[in-house]
Amino acid sequence: MIYLKKLLINSLSQEEYIAKNSSLKSIIDRGGLEFTSPVTFFIGENGTGKSTLLEAIAVSYGFNAEGGTVNFNFSSVPTHSSLYKSLSLAKGALRPKDGFFLRAESFYNVASEIDRLANEDEESKSFIEGYGGKSLHCQSHGESFISVMANRFSGKGLYLLDEPEAALSVSSQFALLKLIDELVKNDSQFIIATHSPIISAYPDALIYEFTNQDLRKTSYYDTDNYMLTKRFLQDPESMMRYLFSK
Repeated sequence: MIYLKKLLINSLSQEEYIAKNSSLKSIIDRGGLEFTSPVTFFIGENGTGKSTLLEAIAVSYGFNAEGGTVNFNFSSVPTHSSLYKSLSLAKGALRPKDGFFLRAESFYNVASEIDRLANEDEESKSFIEGYGGKSLHCQSHGESFISVMANRFSGKGLYLLDEPEAALSVSSQFALLKLIDELVKNDSQFIIATHSPIISAYPDALIYEFTNQDLRKTSYYDTDNYMLTKRFLQDPESMMRYLFSK
C-alpha cells in the first residue's frame, strides 16, 4: 500500500544549510521524489539532508515536528526547518488509518507528552495502554522504541522513522525488521532515514542515497553502509591498522 506517492520541492528556503544542500537541489532537478515501494530508505552521511527531508515530509503531512501522531500538538524547542513549506505531497487514493513520526532525536519529549496526556484525568489513564501499558520513561530507550511500534502502530498506516537504530541493539534491529514486515503485510508504508546496514536490508525496499553531490536511487549492496560494514567485519584488524596509521 502506497499512501504517499511523490513529493515535489518547489524551492529551497534561505536557511543556509538547506539552500546549499546538493541532495535537496537534486530532487528539484529530477522533478521530485517518487515512492514506489511500501518501504523506502533515506541513507547517507551526516549532514546530507536525509533527516531534514524526512522531518519536512512529516510536518507537511501533518505530524508534530518532534514526533508522535497527527493529533500531537506540543513543542519543546522548535528547531525544525522551514523546508516543509516548500513541499508538495502527492497522496494515494486511500488515506492511511494510522500514522506516526518516530524521531530518535526528540523521542524523550514524545514520551513525556504521552505521560502528560495519560495523567490528565481519570478518563485519560487508558491512553497509556496504547503504548504498552506503562510509561515509556520506565523502559530503556530501545525497549520504548520497540514498545511504541509493537503496541501503537496498528497497521494501514504511514510511518516515518528517523534513525530508529540509535536506541537499538543488533538483536532489537532484527525485531524492528520483523515488526516492519508485519505492518507492511497489514497495508502500511514506511519511510525511514537510517545508517543501519541491518535495517536497510529489508527486501525489495526503495533506497535513496543522499550525498554531497546529489541524490540517487541505489541498491542495497551498492550502499556505503553495506560495503564498509562488510569490509570491517571481514577483517577488523586491517581496518584498525588503516585507520590508526592516518
